[in-house]
Amino acid sequence: MAYPAAVRSFEAYLGSGKVDNEYEKEALTKLAYSYRKIQDFKNAELTYQDLFKKYEKELESEQYLYYAQALANNGKYRESQKYYSKYGEQQKEDLRGRKFTVAYMDNSVFYKDSALYKVNYMFPINSRFSDFSPMYYENGLVFVSARNEGHGIKRIFSQNETPFLDLFQFSDTASLALESRNIEKIKAQASLGSSGKSLKTDKSNGTQSFEEIPEPEIDEFSKSINSKYHEGPVTFFKEGKKLIFTRNNYNKGRAKKSEKGINMLKLYIATKKNSKWADIQELPFNSDEYSTGHPALSPDNHKLYFVSDMPGGFGGTDLYVVEYHNGKWGTPANMGKEINTEGNEMFPFMDEIGNLYFASDGHPGLGGLDVFFVEFRHGNPFGEVENVGAPINSAKDDFGLIAKGDRSEGYFSSNRKKGYSDDNIYSFQKGCNQLELLVYDAVTKLPLLDVELRMVKNGVNKQFYATNSEGKASVCLESGADFEFKAIKEGYQQSSITYGTMSNSKSRNQKVKIYLSPASRPMVKGKVISEVDQSPIAGASVTLENEKDGSIETVITGFDGRYAFTPTRDGKYRVTAVKENFARNSESIGKIKNNRKNISLEHDFGMIGEGDIYRLENIYYDVDKAVIRADAKKELDKRVIPLLKKYPEIQIELRSHTDSRASGSYNMKLSEERAMAVVKYLSSKGIDPERLIAKGYGESELVNDCNDFNNCPESEHQANRRTEFKILAVKDYLGFNRRDK
Repeated sequence: MAYPAAVRSFEAYLGSGKVDNEYEKEALTKLAYSYRKIQDFKNAELTYQDLFKKYEKELESEQYLYYAQALANNGKYRESQKYYSKYGEQQKEDLRGRKFTVAYMDNSVFYKDSALYKVNYMFPINSRFSDFSPMYYENGLVFVSARNEGHGIKRIFSQNETPFLDLFQFSDTASLALESRNIEKIKAQASLGSSGKSLKTDKSNGTQSFEEIPEPEIDEFSKSINSKYHEGPVTFFKEGKKLIFTRNNYNKGRAKKSEKGINMLKLYIATKKNSKWADIQELPFNSDEYSTGHPALSPDNHKLYFVSDMPGGFGGTDLYVVEYHNGKWGTPANMGKEINTEGNEMFPFMDEIGNLYFASDGHPGLGGLDVFFVEFRHGNPFGEVENVGAPINSAKDDFGLIAKGDRSEGYFSSNRKKGYSDDNIYSFQKGCNQLELLVYDAVTKLPLLDVELRMVKNGVNKQFYATNSEGKASVCLESGADFEFKAIKEGYQQSSITYGTMSNSKSRNQKVKIYLSPASRPMVKGKVISEVDQSPIAGASVTLENEKDGSIETVITGFDGRYAFTPTRDGKYRVTAVKENFARNSESIGKIKNNRKNISLEHDFGMIGEGDIYRLENIYYDVDKAVIRADAKKELDKRVIPLLKKYPEIQIELRSHTDSRASGSYNMKLSEERAMAVVKYLSSKGIDPERLIAKGYGESELVNDCNDFNNCPESEHQANRRTEFKILAVKDYLGFNRRDK
């Protein structure tokens, strides 16, 4: 429905002086709802106020909900609480009435960390049109916009009379800190009109307070992805060669509608080939009869979180998750009532350590959509859904947040109207409750250098620090949480302290002293890293098991992948690292005795996970041949066979690539023969062929621009001629405490 047109029609009718009393209630109800749909909550509130004054006893329960929401959108929480309470009395099964009523008894919880944040309006990105839902890509951001760039004629979406949405790219976020402005500086700028819509003007008569801002480099993201319909939020696979995006039901030049005549949203996947996005395919769980959209990938790219209004949900739109392995999609599962509500959940984002952010108007918040957070462990929600609070959240719609794992900085979208038009993009930086840790030798009372300090929250290692020559380390802490700090140094006994940050603490600068005693026992410590690039693996469960008495200690790695134990008993010990979708690694570290003082046993773990791709060096073939040469056999004997024997639960794909010379069909056939030759060789060495899949890629995945249209030196063609193996599956994901047999 075209809601702006409906507003004009109902305003004209109700203001005509010829209102039939029989139709006034219906007209007021529809006008208020139309204001609600175009997010004009000031006029929505006034219209609901008039409606309730005249017809309260005749109204259906949903009108109480809509009035409560409009009041909250205007920051009138006490009045909103009254109507949420009345709604809850009428609709007892809908938990929103009770939850919002309780929340608005004391909404100070939404502001507990507000002093820690600095929010900036992104002048370089925002336009006079709607701009929202940024996503990290390469060194910049890809975002959604209704701007008119790149189109001769911009089509208009009739529901809100705004242009259709496309994807755009800002290529360098390093410049954003220089070009952005604090939102406090925007408040004094002029606006035109009285409808609540705010327009910033460049050189309008009588508005001389606006400074000139250089035009930023904003590019259309992809002409092959952008269409004449809506393109929406996007997410990228970690290698940057695939993406999933939202679009109206339109592909290959053809649009489809549901049985009700609605062009629904769908999710599409695209692959980057020769620097262009191609091979656009819709995901198999889409439907012409309901919408799917707003994709977000887990850090390992094996789970996709998305939004849908498919039948069987809890509210308007719910969050769903679906597994993705080896190019195949599973069956979507609703994320359940702890996350989904009777309202709308949308715009999910998962940070690099696997915690989920999303927007909701069903969980208690400050009005409209608020941003929420839920911690994940081992791929599943852990703990309660938390409102991230002001100033990221406001009385208006706040959504589309992306952030680093510690939420120290990031971006989000809001229609709080501090900028040009409806939705705009903001950046944020989070300050902290400053804690100074001072570590001393318990005997000499002298400060200790290079003490490893591990910050633990809810049993998970969150951050790693080291003391300076004065024994000091400064730590930035969020409010309202409890932390444990473990102090670790070779030659000393491990010590720990707990520290809590309370929202009512008057001082943000605190000092805590820790004294370490000389060690009487050895220490076991190390790091869990990726076998592919040696990057630390967060969220791995590391156990130290005494093989004599079976006692076990467990820690969860943080950003840096580190772990540390101080064994309390003599005996032979085993260290095991496990994480979902990774092959389990377990090794014995020998006997530990009490008389081995001042010794640290360093033990780093390399882990392999589904999706990891390993390039094999020195795998060469004679021209036009697919026979394994002697030098190639040495590489396979050295790297691949030992790995497959160590991890019998993994299945791999042998991938062969050619350069672009010769025809595409010839190169594809040759690469398939070469991949099969590798499989045959490994099988001859006793590897189960069921664990091996041969696949030739020909010239379809060049690592550079040496295609048929460019002249390149031989060295660059050689880079494209390569053999790799990819971990397809970890077939037997073992439990945390299961021992090797």
